[in-house]
Amino acid sequence: MADATPFPEALTEGYRAFLDDRFVREQDRYASLAEGQSPEILIISCCDSRVSPEVIFDARPGELFVVRNVANLVPPFETGGEYHGTSAALEFAVQALKVKHIVVLGHARCGGVRAYADDAAPLSPGDFIGRWVSLIRPAAEALGDEPRGPDYLEQLEFATVTNSLRNLMTFPCVKILVERGKLRLHGAHFGIATGQLRIRDPETGEFRLAEPDRAAAATRLIRCQDEAGSGG
Repeated sequence: MADATPFPEALTEGYRAFLDDRFVREQDRYASLAEGQSPEILIISCCDSRVSPEVIFDARPGELFVVRNVANLVPPFETGGEYHGTSAALEFAVQALKVKHIVVLGHARCGGVRAYADDAAPLSPGDFIGRWVSLIRPAAEALGDEPRGPDYLEQLEFATVTNSLRNLMTFPCVKILVERGKLRLHGAHFGIATGQLRIRDPETGEFRLAEPDRAAAATRLIRCQDEAGSGG
């Protein structure tokens, strides 16, 4: 019996392009990766389709071990319950792959962060999103009770990254390796519209622009292209 639901054509077209170009160019690398992986960096990112760590960091296959979930959250260590997707991936990356860096990558206009801030209504009886983003509560509390300004959501996105970094240190395997200098934790935040990457300063907690001159040059180039396209 034929499948009544065809595979998405966009994916089929993308696969054709992959076979015709990248797979041919990087065939040796794929053959090597078939024997195993050894990434040095774990990235915990949001599952938002607009934020792809492999694209942002121009990474080749096998270079990054990526875990994605709503709002790039890391739950605190605990052994109760039954299902721990993020914790399982973290355990594998640290204990089996022995990554040297963990990056928590937040992003602008995060729907998960907004859902928490707006106390959004459940999308289903299970309220899976609401229960998951309740992990943001300590980050929101850290911002205090001051009236919300225009940059509140961005500040909450930053605070959420910081809170995930704090939760990482509740995992014994992470804490031990960090204290021994064998594992380093990093926070970052990506601006979807601007392309700007901000990296968290571990000393001050501030999120500072990475490559500010290059980012500014890219912005100028985009502006010039837009003006040329519009005949301005």
